[in-house]
Amino acid sequence: MKEKLTRRDFLGKAALVSTFFIVPRHVLGGIGYTAPSDMLSLGFIGCGKQAFGLKNAFLDTAEAQIVAACDVYGHKLDAFTNQVNKYYADKAGKADYKSCKSYDDFRHILERKDVDAVVIVTPDHWHAAMAVRAAEAGKDIYCEKPLSLTVAEGRAMVDATRKHKRVFQTGSMQRSSKEFRDTVELVRGGFIGDIKQIKVSVGGPPVPYDLQGQPVPTDLNWNRWLGPNEYSAYHNDLAPKLTDDFWGKWRSYKEFGGGMMTDWGAHMFDIAQWALDKDSSGPVEIIPPDGNEHKFLTYKYADGTPVTHEDFGIGNGVRFIGSEGQIDVVRGKMTTTPDSLKDKVPAAGTSKVYTSENHYKDFLNAMRQRSKPICDVETGHRTATMCTIGNIAYELKRPLKWDPVKEKFNDAQANALCSRKLNKEWGITLK
Repeated sequence: MKEKLTRRDFLGKAALVSTFFIVPRHVLGGIGYTAPSDMLSLGFIGCGKQAFGLKNAFLDTAEAQIVAACDVYGHKLDAFTNQVNKYYADKAGKADYKSCKSYDDFRHILERKDVDAVVIVTPDHWHAAMAVRAAEAGKDIYCEKPLSLTVAEGRAMVDATRKHKRVFQTGSMQRSSKEFRDTVELVRGGFIGDIKQIKVSVGGPPVPYDLQGQPVPTDLNWNRWLGPNEYSAYHNDLAPKLTDDFWGKWRSYKEFGGGMMTDWGAHMFDIAQWALDKDSSGPVEIIPPDGNEHKFLTYKYADGTPVTHEDFGIGNGVRFIGSEGQIDVVRGKMTTTPDSLKDKVPAAGTSKVYTSENHYKDFLNAMRQRSKPICDVETGHRTATMCTIGNIAYELKRPLKWDPVKEKFNDAQANALCSRKLNKEWGITLK
């Protein structure tokens, strides 16, 4: 029987023969060890409720360190940085360990040479202005979905990412979940036959902002919260405190978000796009409900495949109807008809689609390899575009033709809604 070699024995023997080989750092630190020099440094822009979940997700990878945070709402910034610093203090066995520095202007994070990437967790109206500047500053980018507020802003994000050779992950983390990947495998593999229809069950479009103004909290820089937007009166519904038991309702108003069409739609329409292998394209026609032939908003692809925005009895889900079967998928569950369809999912390691088990590690790995992650900026842009052009059809109440190559409608009024006016201080160049 061979004598067991302890780590101390190994290091002693390694020292004796150090002229012949170098001990790998993963041996010195144990399995899964990441040397400090290999850790990727992140700066968080936005410290609301979603940021706290992302903070934990990135810290759990043990492959990244959070060195900076920014928010225009003082108590949110303090709470976030305090939690991060406590995490590092506890890890180091110290009472006080300030490794994460706070800022009220995200440009200061972009100026730091030691920040490898930024994590953008702000309302949608800020995404493009921040992401374009981050790319120009040489930072890789993780940005929450939906990618942008308008089609033109999304394209500007893609162009800046490509121009400056950055890695960009969209926060559509369902792509890293097994039930959605299995669904895509079955659809693309032809196991439900020809696709007859796809139904996407999410909430509706946004409404114009109409809330009565309230006094601005003393620790909130409201003008900076508005950023590239024209002035709107403050209301707590837009920027709730961390202690409020609801999420920011800016999503409901077209000045700041796209309603549930883009909020949950950016997740669920994304799965439809993925399954149809349309990550670099999109539908060619959008028909709003007409009370006759089309009871629901209907998208049509060039091959005739219809996708409807329809409540089919399951909230925040997608239904794929094929000539030989059906799949319903929501977070955590895929249901097939017939039931035997689920046995057709390819075995692990034989997947024909990009496989990611962890959305955050996937981003970090792409940063190291300088490759595209599972939900690259173009993918995120195309999904956000699908949601946004649906909102435009709802608003104009007429059928529209869409060219996914030129990213243009056959309608001047619809094209005007693909962009918006940004103020001089924070605006970016839009095509």
